[in-house]
Amino acid sequence: MYDKDILMLQITASKMDPNHFLMLILLRFELFDYFNGSCTSKDQDELTQWNRLTEEMLFLLIVIAGERYVPGISQVTKEDVTMREVIHLLCIEPMAHSSLVKGLPENESHETGLESVITKVATFKKPGVSGHGLYEVKKECLAEFNPFFYHYSRSQHSKAEESQKKRRTQESNDKTLPPPMPPAFCSPFSSIVRLLCCDIIIHVLRRVLQRAAEDRATHWTEAMIQRALHLIGQALLEEKLQLEESSMEEVTFDFSLKARRIGSEHGKSVFALLSKIKTVPSLEAQKDMVKWVLQMFEIIKCLREKSSPSASMSMETSRPEESAQDKEKAERKRKAEAAKLHRQKIMAQMSAMQKNFIESNKMLYDNMPESVTQGEPATTTESCAMEQRELCVAVGPHRGFTPAEREVLTCILCQEEQEVAAQAQAMVLTACVQRSTVLTQCRGKKLTCIGDAYPLFMPPELAVGTHTGSCGHVMHSTCWQKYFEAVQNTTRNRLHAELIIDLENGEYLCPLCKSLCNTVPSTSDQYHLTMPRWIQILSARIKGLKSLTQENEGQLDPRSILSYGLREPRRLSDSIVEMLVVCATTVHRVGLQTAPNELCPCVPLMAWNTCAFTIQAIENILQEEEKPLFGSLQNRQLAGLKAIVQFSAAQRLKSSQAVIQRHFAGMLGVLLPSMSRRNTPSLLEVDFFHLLVGMVLSIPSLYQEQAVDLQPSAISSAYNHLHILHLVTMAHIVQVLLSSTDFPAVASGEETEETRAAAELYGAVSQHTEESNLSCAVLLSFSIALQEYIHRRSSPVLLVGQSQVLCHYNILYTMINEEELTILALSVTPQGQMEAVCSYLALPSNVFQLFQEHFHVFTGKVIFCNFLRWCGNQAVTKALKGKLQTVRYPRRRNRLIDLPEDYSALLNQASHFQCPKSMDDERKHPTLCLFCGAMLCSQSSCCLSPLDGEDVGACTAHAATCGAGVGMFLRIRECEIVLMASKTRGSTYPAPYLDDYGETDPHLGRGNPLHLCPERYRKLNQLWQQHCILEEIARSLEVVNVMFAFEWQML
Repeated sequence: MYDKDILMLQITASKMDPNHFLMLILLRFELFDYFNGSCTSKDQDELTQWNRLTEEMLFLLIVIAGERYVPGISQVTKEDVTMREVIHLLCIEPMAHSSLVKGLPENESHETGLESVITKVATFKKPGVSGHGLYEVKKECLAEFNPFFYHYSRSQHSKAEESQKKRRTQESNDKTLPPPMPPAFCSPFSSIVRLLCCDIIIHVLRRVLQRAAEDRATHWTEAMIQRALHLIGQALLEEKLQLEESSMEEVTFDFSLKARRIGSEHGKSVFALLSKIKTVPSLEAQKDMVKWVLQMFEIIKCLREKSSPSASMSMETSRPEESAQDKEKAERKRKAEAAKLHRQKIMAQMSAMQKNFIESNKMLYDNMPESVTQGEPATTTESCAMEQRELCVAVGPHRGFTPAEREVLTCILCQEEQEVAAQAQAMVLTACVQRSTVLTQCRGKKLTCIGDAYPLFMPPELAVGTHTGSCGHVMHSTCWQKYFEAVQNTTRNRLHAELIIDLENGEYLCPLCKSLCNTVPSTSDQYHLTMPRWIQILSARIKGLKSLTQENEGQLDPRSILSYGLREPRRLSDSIVEMLVVCATTVHRVGLQTAPNELCPCVPLMAWNTCAFTIQAIENILQEEEKPLFGSLQNRQLAGLKAIVQFSAAQRLKSSQAVIQRHFAGMLGVLLPSMSRRNTPSLLEVDFFHLLVGMVLSIPSLYQEQAVDLQPSAISSAYNHLHILHLVTMAHIVQVLLSSTDFPAVASGEETEETRAAAELYGAVSQHTEESNLSCAVLLSFSIALQEYIHRRSSPVLLVGQSQVLCHYNILYTMINEEELTILALSVTPQGQMEAVCSYLALPSNVFQLFQEHFHVFTGKVIFCNFLRWCGNQAVTKALKGKLQTVRYPRRRNRLIDLPEDYSALLNQASHFQCPKSMDDERKHPTLCLFCGAMLCSQSSCCLSPLDGEDVGACTAHAATCGAGVGMFLRIRECEIVLMASKTRGSTYPAPYLDDYGETDPHLGRGNPLHLCPERYRKLNQLWQQHCILEEIARSLEVVNVMFAFEWQML
C-alpha cells in the first residue's frame, strides 16, 4: 500500500506546478508558516516537533524524486527492480537465501524473481559446520546503494548506513554515501525532476542550511542536514545527467545556477551556506558529504562552461582519492620506520645482554672445547633424544626423575590465588558425571550391581560406562558451596528453571562458561614416586598377598609384605576429604542409578571405573580425530583429567581399608586364578584397562595395618606397578588370542625372533585349548598373521590400550613434560611410536618376550597352572565353541549411523514405516535413532512404555536402553534433530541436511531439495563422542525461554 501512495504522489507531481505541489506538501506537514518565517517559538517541545516534521518532509521529497524503479515510471524492467531490492537488502548485512526471499515483495504468482538476478548482484559464501550459507553483494553493485531507500525500516536504515560506512573506512575511503545515479523518467513523468530546481525547494534548503550555519542546536538536527545534502546531491546528479546527454541550450534544469544565485547578495545562497557548514564542529560526521557536494558543483560548472568536463571531473574526483592514498602511504611509512626503530632497540638490548652474560661467564667460555662450541648439531640432537628416551620411563625401578613443581591456582569466583597442598583448603573443579554408551560393543545391554561382578569387574563390552568431564575451571570449596547455595535459592523462584538444571541431582552451571555440572572433583597435592630402587623378586610380594588372603592357613607371615619398604602416608585436610566424599557420592549415585550412600562398598569401585572410562573416552576421541594422545588436549581439559585421576587415587585414603583390600584381592584373582574366588570371571569377561586402574590405585591398601596407617615406599610401589602392568598386558594378549580367531592368512614371511615368540605363545595357547593338533607350518603361518595383526591393527594403541595406560601413568606420576613425551611417543613411523610407548611403560618392544621373561610365573610352584587356568576356563571353552559371544579386538569404534545423501530417501523410508502397535494406517511421527538406526513412533499413545513406574514415549524408552538415558533422534517429517538427556529434558537441534543455499529447512517449509552436509554430521558425532549432549541441552534451554514446558517424556 505504501508503494501505491508514493506512485500517486509521483503522478500528482508530474501533473502539477512544482511550486504549487511543494506548497501543498508544506501545508500538509503544517510547515508553511515555519518556513515562511511568520511562525517563531522558543518552546522546546514545539521546536522538536517542527524538526521531526521537517525530517519527514525532506525524506518524502527524496522518495518522490528518487524512487523511480517502477516499470512505466522510468525506463526499468521488473528484473532491474528485483536487483535493486536485493542489493539494498545485502547492503544491510550478508543474508541467507531464505532471509532474502522473506524480504522481497511477491508478484501475483507469489514469486519474487530472486533466482534470475541473485548471481548478477551477489556471490555465495558456503556455510561451515554451523550457520547458513550467505550471499554477499558484489563490489561493483555497491554504487547503487541509496541510504534513504524507501523500503528500509528505521533499524534497517541505521544498520545499512553503518555497514557501508564501515566498509568504506576499511577500504581507506571517506565515509561519503552519495545518492546513486537514477534512471531517467519516462516522458509522462519527466516533469517530476522540476521539483528539485523550483524556487520553493531552494528556499527550503536555504532555511535548513542557514539554521545549521548559525549553529543553533534547537533549530536543526543532523538528520535534517543529512536529508538536505542528499536532496542537493540528487539535484546535482540530475543536472549532470542532462548536461551529458543533451546540449546546454536544451537543458532547462538549472539547480546549480539557482543554488549559487538566490541569496548570494547576503551570502546566504545554498552554495555559500554549504561552504559555511563545512566548518561547523557538530557536523563533523557530514563533512565528507559536504565536500562531495561542493565537488559536484565544480564539475557541473565546468560542464556548463564547456571546459573539458571529463578531464575536470576526473581531476576533481581523483583529488580526494589521491589525498587518501597519500595519507595511507605516509601512515605506512611512519609505521615501518617505528617498527624499524623498535627492532633496532630490541637487537641492541639483546646484544648488550649477550655481552654481559659472556663477560660474567668468561671462564666457562674459555674452558669450553671446540667440539662443543662448533659441534655437530645433528649428532647432539640425536644423542639427546636417545638419552631422553632412556630416561622417559614411568613404571618400574628405572623410573625417571622429575622435580615436584609448585602449583598455584586462581579461584574463578574470588580471584584469589592458592597453592595446592595436602593440608590446604580444597580447590575444586566443575565437572559433570553421566552414564555413557559411547564405547559400548553391545548396545542395549544393561549392567546391574549383582554380587561380586559389576562394578568390581567391568565387562569388555563396556555396555554402560560412567564418564566424568570437566571444563577445568577451579574454585575454592567454600566459594563453590556459597555459589551452589545461591543457585539453589534463585533457581527455586525461577520459572521453568527446573528444566535447565536438576537441583535434586546436584546440578548447576559453571559460573564462568555455563557448562552443566553436577559434582566437584578436588585437586590435591600429587603423590610423586621419584627414587627408584631395587626390591626383592615378584614372587615374594605375591606370597605376601597370598598370605593376606589366606590368613588362616598359617603358611606365611601376613606381614611379610611390609619388609619391602614403608613410609608415612600424606595426610589430607578436612576440606579436601569433604570434597572427595561429595564427588565420590555423585559418581556412585549417577553411575549405579541408586540412592546416595557414601558407606557403600561400591563407592571406590565407581571412582576407579569413571577414571578408566574417562581416559578410554578421551583416547577414543583423539583416535577418531587422528590427533596425538599428548599435546592435543587444552590446558583446562588436561587439568580436569588430572583432577579425576587424583580423585580416584585418593579413594583409598577415605574408604574402609578392609573394603579396598577385599576389592584388590578380587581383582588379582583374574590375573592369578589360583587365588580367585568362586565367582571370579574369566579373561574374556573383563576389561583389563579398568582392572589395571583399579589394581594400581588400590594396592597401597595392602600395606595398611589395623592400628597403623602406612603406605608402600617408592621402590615397593615401582615394582608393584611394574609387575601388575606386565601381568595385565600378558593376560590381555591371551584375551586377544582367545577372542580373535579370524587372523588373516599369510602366504609367506620371514621368520624373526618376534615371529618365533608369537608361534611359541600361540602353540602354548593351542595346547591348553582344543586346538592342539597343529603342524609346524600351520603354527608358523598363524604366528606371522598374529604378528601382522598386532603391528597393523593395534599400533600405536598397543594391545591393552597402552596409549590409555600411557595417559594414566603420565597423569598419575607426572614423570615428564608434555612436549618431550609427545616427541617420544609420537615418532614418525608406527614402529617408532610402538617402541617409544613400550619404552615409557618399561615393556619390551616385542611384547611376546613378556611370556619368556615371566615364564616361571606360569610353570613355577608358587602359581602353578595359571596359564592352564586362563585357557581352560569354562567360559573360554564355551567361547571357543561359539556358545558365548565375545568382544573382538581392537574394539569397534562407534559412530553415528550412516545417513543417505539425499533427504528424499529418508522420506521414502518414513513413508513405508508403520507402527507395529497401531491398529490404523496412520504413520504418526517416524523418528530415527542416530545411535543404532531404529525407526520409532514418537509422540503417540500407541507406543507408550513403562519406565521407572511412569508411562513414557517410544523415544524416551529407547534412549534409556540404547544411550543410558541420552538420545539423539532425527524427526524425519520435521527435519530436525532432537537431543534428549532424561525424561524431562531435551532440545531441538538443526538437522545436518542443507539445501543448495546452505540452509536447513525445519518442518520442510520451503520444500527445497536437501542433501547431507558431512561437516555438520561430523560435528553431531563429536557432540555425542565428547559427551556434550547434556551441555548442549542446558545451553539451549538457557537461551530459549518458554512459558509452557514441552512434555519430553512423551516423545
